[in-house]
Amino acid sequence: MKKLLNYSVVLFVLTIILLLIIPLPAGIVDVAIILNMSLSLMILVITMTIREPLEFAIFPSLLLVTTLFRLGINVSTTRNILSNSGSSGQIIKAFGDFILQGNVVVGLVIYLIIVLMQFLVITKGAERVSEVAARFTLDAMPGKQMAIDADLNSGLIDEQQAKIRREKIQREADFYGSMDGATKIVKGDSVMSLITTGINLVGGIIIGMVQGSGTLGEVATTYSIATVGDGLVGQIPSLLISTATGMIVTRAVAEGSLNEDISKQFTAQPTAIMISGVVIAILSVIPGMPVLQLLIVSVGLVGGGYYLSRRIREEPSMSAAGFAAAGPGPGPEAAPGDLPGEAGGETLRQVTEEEYYKDVNNVYNLLTVEPIEMEFGYSLIPLVDESVGGRLINRIVIFRRQYAQDMGFVIPSIRLRDSSGLNTNQYSIKIKGEEVARGELLVDYFLALDPENPEKEIDGIETIEPAYGIPSRWIRPEDREMAELYGYTVIDPLSVLVTHLSEVVKQHAHELLTRQEIIHLVENTKKNAPELIEEAFPNYINYSLFQKILTSLLKEGVPIKDLETIIETALESISETGLPLKDVDGLIEHIRTALKRTITRLYCEDGSMKVITLDSELERTMVSCLSKGERGYYLALSPDVLQSLINQITVQLKKFNSLSQSPVILTSQVMRVHFYRLIDQFYPNVRVLSFNEIANNIQIQSIGSLTLESPERRGA
Repeated sequence: MKKLLNYSVVLFVLTIILLLIIPLPAGIVDVAIILNMSLSLMILVITMTIREPLEFAIFPSLLLVTTLFRLGINVSTTRNILSNSGSSGQIIKAFGDFILQGNVVVGLVIYLIIVLMQFLVITKGAERVSEVAARFTLDAMPGKQMAIDADLNSGLIDEQQAKIRREKIQREADFYGSMDGATKIVKGDSVMSLITTGINLVGGIIIGMVQGSGTLGEVATTYSIATVGDGLVGQIPSLLISTATGMIVTRAVAEGSLNEDISKQFTAQPTAIMISGVVIAILSVIPGMPVLQLLIVSVGLVGGGYYLSRRIREEPSMSAAGFAAAGPGPGPEAAPGDLPGEAGGETLRQVTEEEYYKDVNNVYNLLTVEPIEMEFGYSLIPLVDESVGGRLINRIVIFRRQYAQDMGFVIPSIRLRDSSGLNTNQYSIKIKGEEVARGELLVDYFLALDPENPEKEIDGIETIEPAYGIPSRWIRPEDREMAELYGYTVIDPLSVLVTHLSEVVKQHAHELLTRQEIIHLVENTKKNAPELIEEAFPNYINYSLFQKILTSLLKEGVPIKDLETIIETALESISETGLPLKDVDGLIEHIRTALKRTITRLYCEDGSMKVITLDSELERTMVSCLSKGERGYYLALSPDVLQSLINQITVQLKKFNSLSQSPVILTSQVMRVHFYRLIDQFYPNVRVLSFNEIANNIQIQSIGSLTLESPERRGA
């Protein structure tokens, strides 16, 4: 039975083919007609209730099957009409009698109108939309792929999400390509319907006259009823399928089901509804117009529009000064200037500045330093305000989740506010009250990153991409596809903003790891390893030491997600090896060695890691230059050696420009932390690793080396 169900579609198609060959009794044809109508109606309802076309990706194949089914029924009904003196079941006769109403000419005209309406309006329009959708979907594929890669590189999505989005893009291209061909089937079905109608009518009259079934009028009436009835039972399902075809190919920009979209977008325009009602009322003054009906419709439109406008006014919305509500219901007051954002997850209500600061407790809020703040110029507020479609908050939530999964640290809430001190297109990012980054966006443009060798230069406003400092240009939306064809990577303004924010947060994550967050992380680890936490804290490790360890790891981009390994290694180093608590650097190096699989994964590509190495003479010189201070050892190189080293690093780092891997310098474990501190002020994005931090199964590929240059060469 299960195998039979698995092959049900195959059996159904085989049955359709039999319809083309084997004559069927009128009763079975009636059942087939009912099934055809039911299936067509079901498909139409599905296309109106889905949210995106890919939810009904089988539609192109289903279109072929239903068309074949309909043609099989047409062949059977035509055979019965011509061989049974115009009789082919009760449904066809009932439809014919209902439409003709005793008048053959009127019935045929109505039938032809239905057929031509389907052929010239619905089918032809759906065919054109399918062609355009297929072409634009295929043309936009490279740009969409690059956008996914940009989101992946900025940490907004992980590899699994990127894979899903790539598969979706491929499925969209396949779907619209299939729909482009499938609409030709619908068009051919409409043409075939006209041919079948002509055969039934002309052929039936000829056969009736030859067989002597009656006078010309009687024969024409008999076969007209059968022809119109047969045409309608085929055209109604065909009309439903054609409508479904047009419906599914025009759902590309939909956000919900058709019912949801129409309700949302119509009710958002109460003024248009009221104006329509007034115009309808004016029509009632024209002599001969049905005044009662016009006034009923007019009152309904004006009343409905007024109700909707009042409901919209009552909903909290952001004023021009930047006041906003973060959600319905009562809640704490929002400080003037706050945008709807991450104010700790609480609901804010709109107040004036004078009213807000009447409460002395709110004055103390001015003394609070927010961990992360973003300020916006007036033109950028629509990116934040959810009431007008702003999606910044959603993107921040996605980034916070992804960063927590990757690094093991939850980014604190971000305060979003407008600022009159910025230009209208500017934004500012602050860490603990101080600005650390600033950028500028053109909301109505797209940012095109300049490729190394563009096929052709595109017109735009030259600028610098704020996150990575890549030369770019702002281009008009209509130039986006052309820019992608020329090799530019095109990014929307919101993605530019989120990417810049994510990079700033990654660079300053170690500053955001507070003592309170350390305690929270330890308590969270205690749920899975209570014995480990009880043994380590506070007997061997105190929270101050643990904060130094985690902030040092975060500063160098090492994930702290595996807290159990970090605590176990620290506990072992302190309790068993006797490592003194003051030697925090030595403790961190032990922990980094324990995390070598994690560290290797960050900078390994296809089983190999490309690095810059230090030659032995340079390392020996640096070891001899180690000096001991109040806070431990530090590297004290002479100015000329330091200058030579910086120049060499600048040259060697250029080799990583064409690679997807981050720059890595490989040293011995003894020198790693000292060399890192030496170059961090010059190259904060360069990672310094030791040989002990690289997994054994990884192939190390040296693409450059730093050497100790002779005085003569340095002088030259």
